[in-house]
Amino acid sequence: MLYEQDRVAASTGLFDNWRALVVGLYMSLVGYAVLAGIPVISTAWVNLLGFSDVQVGRVASADLGGLACGALVVSFLVARFSRRALVTVSIIIAVVANLLCTVYDSYVTTLLLRFLAGFGSGLLTGIAVATLGGRSRPARAFNLLLFSFAFVQAGEMYLLPRLSMDSIYLVFACSYLLVLPFLHWIPAYPAAHIASKPDPMPAANAQLTPAIPQTTSIPACVPYLFLLAMAITYINIGGYWTYIELATADADLDAEWVSQVLVWVSLFSLLGCLVAIAISDRHGLAKPLLVTLVLHSLCVALLISGITSPGFLISVYAFNFLWIFVDVYQMGSVAKVDTSGRYAALMPAAQGLGQIVGPNLAAGLLAVGLGYSWIFAMCALASLLAFVIYAIAFRILGKSLRPSGST
Repeated sequence: MLYEQDRVAASTGLFDNWRALVVGLYMSLVGYAVLAGIPVISTAWVNLLGFSDVQVGRVASADLGGLACGALVVSFLVARFSRRALVTVSIIIAVVANLLCTVYDSYVTTLLLRFLAGFGSGLLTGIAVATLGGRSRPARAFNLLLFSFAFVQAGEMYLLPRLSMDSIYLVFACSYLLVLPFLHWIPAYPAAHIASKPDPMPAANAQLTPAIPQTTSIPACVPYLFLLAMAITYINIGGYWTYIELATADADLDAEWVSQVLVWVSLFSLLGCLVAIAISDRHGLAKPLLVTLVLHSLCVALLISGITSPGFLISVYAFNFLWIFVDVYQMGSVAKVDTSGRYAALMPAAQGLGQIVGPNLAAGLLAVGLGYSWIFAMCALASLLAFVIYAIAFRILGKSLRPSGST
């Protein structure tokens, strides 16, 4: 959806306050919580509920696919309804679904309930990311989100393996409920009211509010190509991140050591965020993103020939380190072509779409007996396909921005 209200909000500074930033960041982190902790959650589904490796892929894709559906639905609703009301609905859906998961634990029921929980999460995440994208400098907000994500991921890797399955669901439910006391911090944004009111101090506001770059010369296909490539990138991330811990168990690596590695890997990604921002400041977004996608493919491909302790260590550290690079550059690229944040709520949908396809493809490969090596090969190829799509999109973008008459 195209968010005219976000353009108006950015120009009036409606989202440019610390309350909107804090609540947008928190809601985003809550919405992405399952994605952050999916390796240990997948292991819990196997060890605590007795699901097979194939069933885990289906449940993970249902949960994260629900996120995509929720984000897609909210992209059509957010322009017409109060964001506070939509957040309230999303919390009710997610909390009820998580609580029901503590009562019903059969595979089919869990599959349906995790989709429902993911759907509520998608509604929340779509509004959260649109809130961040509505700021006059959305790229900075997205960078802060990814920096915070590393802390949350590390915390989940440490905490969740020490909890029962019911306790994991209760943690998720409580994290949603904590949004309610701060509901008034979310700009409800009645766009028509703001657009219809004259600016009492146009000169002052023109000085205080950064100019919103116009993107009329950018072909409409470019942001959609970016979103498509983002979805394909998350096929790699979804497949790898869902099955990496289970793959180490299949290779008889020490489970306690693997768990500790995943905690430190998540903290290590903080450095990736800082380095990625420094590189983008110097070299822009296009070349670093393309190089990162190739490197991301290579670090996954390390595991195709089999998993050893050194290979796992190098691969998972490089994967998580570069994952932050990829997201910084992907979100930054969308922000560059759409500084009003009008495509922001579709980013979780694109990510969730990849999370549907990735674990499902991986589960399908296991179901026909091809093994984990084929999963890592599929993930590596997905990253290379995203490279091709981004290369095409950046080429189209470069031509559209080239001065007329130049060669």
